[in-house]
Amino acid sequence: MSLPEFLILIVLGLAAGSLGGLLGIGGSILMIPVLTLVLRHDQHVSQAAAMIVNVFVAVPGVFRHHLARAIEWRVVRRMIPAGLVFILVGVALSNTLDGPLLGTVFGVFLLTYLVGARVLGLLRPGSPVEDAPPRAGWLHTGGVGAIAGLAAGLLGIGGGVIAVPLLNLVCRLPLRRAIAASATMMCVTSVFGAAAKNATLPSLDLDVTQSLLIAACLVPTAIAGGLYGAGLTHRLPLGWVRLVLHVLLLVAAIKFLRVI
Repeated sequence: MSLPEFLILIVLGLAAGSLGGLLGIGGSILMIPVLTLVLRHDQHVSQAAAMIVNVFVAVPGVFRHHLARAIEWRVVRRMIPAGLVFILVGVALSNTLDGPLLGTVFGVFLLTYLVGARVLGLLRPGSPVEDAPPRAGWLHTGGVGAIAGLAAGLLGIGGGVIAVPLLNLVCRLPLRRAIAASATMMCVTSVFGAAAKNATLPSLDLDVTQSLLIAACLVPTAIAGGLYGAGLTHRLPLGWVRLVLHVLLLVAAIKFLRVI
């Protein structure tokens, strides 16, 4: 690994950790585009490395959310079983696609999701969701966990980019509590997803040590960023949190779709 790439990974870990801690999304939607489009790593290797980092971003973030008493534990407990099953299903599906096609799927997903979020009004300022009574039944929470887990395994993301708005809209959790619940679920599901993805890299004729080395460079600053970002979640106005989420999705989608 060259010195310039090492320095890029250090800065990338800090940025991804901060955004992941802030938004409860793991930071993969920033890490994967940089690893793939800037540093030219294989899409599968990039996703495998990012999934490892997601674990380390989620843990310090959850600590901050716990201190802020923002975690809805009954929601988290009901999300995790479906999330675990479907993140493994997602990993299996991702391994059936070659790197370039998987990258295109990643870009199309982000753009489609962003458009859908705006059309449906997810996380839109002034939404009555913030004041509505929460829905914490197994159907709602398990459904969110399943969808988030499938996306996490298929695309290498933390799953929060799906879970946060769905928890906000479907389960009627206020945005900050949705972010906290998403990050808490990721502490469990990301461990299994990362292990499964990295274990299957040799079957794709890819070197797992490359993924581990990338992750080792990203993790230290990602942890620091995760702590900082999670603290910002409880200090920044909700409008700024929404703006960061939407801009991040748009930039990542454009970068991937430019290579089609």
